Amino acid sequence: MEEESYKKSEGCTIKECQDMIQRSLRTPMVKFLMEHMEKTGCKIVVCSDQVKIQDDVNQVVIHELIHAYDECRASNLDWTNCAHHACSEIRAGHLSGDCHYKREFLRGFMKIRGHEQDCVRRRVMKSVIANPFCSETAAKDAMEAVWDVCYNDTKPFDRAP
Repeated sequence: MEEESYKKSEGCTIKECQDMIQRSLRTPMVKFLMEHMEKTGCKIVVCSDQVKIQDDVNQVVIHELIHAYDECRASNLDWTNCAHHACSEIRAGHLSGDCHYKREFLRGFMKIRGHEQDCVRRRVMKSVIANPFCSETAAKDAMEAVWDVCYNDTKPFDRAP
């Protein structure tokens, strides 16, 4: 019988995932986010079983740390509120690099101008409509209502990385 830490998940073994997360924690952007989390008194544990390479792990960690930062700094963040959920997804999509043109190209989306905002909107909708408290209409309305404020909120960064 296989040892628990070496069982194969869909992407990589648990041990491989843990090793990649440890390497991710040493990258400048993740270190920066972790420092800001610690300053606000929050800690986080992250793992994923859907990744295959280090760059994917880095993206997941950064994206989830932005959500964790939002959770930590906003005492009233309510994930059942479509606008709150949309705002954190907008910030995570915009600030994490999820929608970098190279990533979009590899996903099969090839647009020269406006790709980043289109990508963020597409990914926000995918996430928020998966929330059982948000219909597709409620998700779209919430995203549109909070877009400008949340897209321009780059905390803890001085500007979007």
